[in-house]
Amino acid sequence: MKPGTSGLRKKVKVVRDGLYLHNFVQALFDSLPPHEKEGATMVVSGDGRHYNREAIQIIIEIAAANGVGRLWIGKGGIMSTPAVSAVIREREGGTAMGGIILTASHNPGGPEEDFGIKYNMQNGEPALESFTDAVYAATLRIEEIKILANAPKVDLDVLGVTRVGEMVVEVIDPVQDYLGVLKDAFDFEALRKFISRPGGFKLVFDAMHGVAAPYAQVVLGKELGCPPSTFLHASSKEDFGGLHPDPNLAYASDLVKVMGLLPSGAPNPSMVEDKDVPDLGAAADGDADRNMILGKRFFVTPSDSLALIAANADAIPFFREQGGLRTVARSMPTSQAVDKVARAKGLTCVETPTGWKYFGNLMDARALGSAQDYVPILCGEESFGTGSNHVREKDGMWAVLAWLSILASHNPNPEAPLKPISAIVQEHWAVYGRNYYCRYDYETVDSDAANAMMAHLREPDFKPGPVLDGFVLAEVDDFSYSDPVDGRQAVKQGVRLLFEDGSRAVFRLSGTGSSGATIRMYLERYEADVSKQGMTSSEALKPLADLAIKLAKLEHYTGRKAPTVIT
Repeated sequence: MKPGTSGLRKKVKVVRDGLYLHNFVQALFDSLPPHEKEGATMVVSGDGRHYNREAIQIIIEIAAANGVGRLWIGKGGIMSTPAVSAVIREREGGTAMGGIILTASHNPGGPEEDFGIKYNMQNGEPALESFTDAVYAATLRIEEIKILANAPKVDLDVLGVTRVGEMVVEVIDPVQDYLGVLKDAFDFEALRKFISRPGGFKLVFDAMHGVAAPYAQVVLGKELGCPPSTFLHASSKEDFGGLHPDPNLAYASDLVKVMGLLPSGAPNPSMVEDKDVPDLGAAADGDADRNMILGKRFFVTPSDSLALIAANADAIPFFREQGGLRTVARSMPTSQAVDKVARAKGLTCVETPTGWKYFGNLMDARALGSAQDYVPILCGEESFGTGSNHVREKDGMWAVLAWLSILASHNPNPEAPLKPISAIVQEHWAVYGRNYYCRYDYETVDSDAANAMMAHLREPDFKPGPVLDGFVLAEVDDFSYSDPVDGRQAVKQGVRLLFEDGSRAVFRLSGTGSSGATIRMYLERYEADVSKQGMTSSEALKPLADLAIKLAKLEHYTGRKAPTVIT
C-alpha cells in the first residue's frame, strides 16, 4: 500500500478485494490530525473510472465514522483533478481541509485495469511524502476500521444534500467552482471572439472518454461557442471506451490523424490538403490534468509548449494583470527550452524532481515564510503537464486556453489569414534555438531488473572523457534537490548522462504505474542553427538514443529491443 509519485495505484481487482480499500482509507484518516478532521469539510470525487462509484460509497461510510462533518462530491461521483484543487481552495472561501481523489490519471480503466487514490492537502496540492509515508506506516499497524453501519446510499446523480449519520454529504456541480477560476485567469470574451473570427478557426478537442468531457462541453462549448463537431470521444466512460487515456502521439491516435500527423509526429504526406485540418488540436488524459497540443500538421512537444507559454506570457491575463510572469519551474527530465526563455527575460528558473507536489512550495513560498515570492509562476513537466498557481495541480484545460490566448495575440486582425501554430513555434526556435527532445518508455518491466539497471548507471562501467560514438561524456550524476523554501531534500531523482555539447540522456523509474516498473529515458539535444531545426526529433536524436541505450544496457536489463512507447 505504499503510494508512488501520484498516490496509490493498483489493479481494480486488488483494490476491491476484501478490505484493501477500507484499510487504506482508514489509514489515511488515522494520519490526519484529529482536531482538524473532527467536523471538517472534505472533497471526495474521481475520474469516473471503473469502481469509482462503489469506492465513493465506502469512503462516505468510513468518513462518517471518523468524525468528518461534511463531504462535497461531484455529481456522478466525478471531478477532474484540477477541479478538485479548485474546490478545495475556492468553495466557500476555501473551508475544505483537503480532498480524496480517485484516479489513476492516464492509466487504462476497466475491471481488469487500474484504479488509484490520492490525497490533496488544504492548499489544494498533492500530499507531500511526509504525509504519504505516514499513511503507509499506518497501513502496517492498522487494527480497526471505523465504518458507519447501515449507512444510507447517496444518490450521486442528483444535486443536493443527504445526511449520513452525523455527516452531511452534498452532491455539487463538478464544473462550477473550477470554471470560476478559469474565468479569473483568461479573457473568455476575447477568446470567444477569436474562435468566431471571420477569417476562420477550427478547434478539435479529444476528451479520450475521460473526465475532461463535461468540462470541455461547458468551457469550450457553452462558454466559448465551439460547435459539437469540436469534440472527439466526448462522453465519460468507466473504461474510457477502451482507450488508453494518455494524451500523446501513440494513444491519442484519432486526434493525431485528424490533425494530419503520423504517429511519429511528422506531417502525414498523404494529406496534401490543409483546408480540412483543424488549426488547433488538444487532448486531455483520464483525470484532465495532462494535455497535448497540436497545430495543423504540427506536434508541439510538452517542453516546447512550456517554453512558448513562458515567452508569450503577456498574452495571458492571469500573468499580465499581476505585473508579468515572475518564475518558471520545470521537472528535471523536462527539456531546458524554458530555461533559455527565462534567461532572456530575466525570470527565476527552478529545476525540481518529477511530481507536481514539488511546485507547491514555490507557489506558497510567502505563506510559508520565505523572503522570496515566486508567483505568478508557470510550471511544467515533460509528461504533458502544464499549469500555474491558479490551482495546485497541473491543468489540461488551462493549457488549452493558454494556447488559444497565444493564437489570439498572434492574430489580432480577425479578417486576415490565420498565423498557424507551426509558424509561431518556428519563430520561437529562430530566437531561442530548438531543443530536440523525446522520451522512451519501457513499460511493465520486471522491478528487480529495472532497479538493477539504475544501479548500473549509478556505478557505471564507463567514465567521462573518451569520445563515444561522436559524443564526449562530460559527467554522470544522480539528481538531488534542496527545496529553496523549506530546505527539504530529495535524492536519487534520476541519473543524468551529460555531454560536452549540451546534449543529455536522463534515466528514471516512473512512480505512476500499477504493476512492474516503467523505465523512462529522456533525450535532449540543442540546435541553434535555424537551417538545422527542421528535422524530426527521431532523426535528430537517433545517434544519442543509440548511444544511451548501449550505455544503459537497456536491452540486457529489459529483454527488449525497442521501447513500448516513444513520445
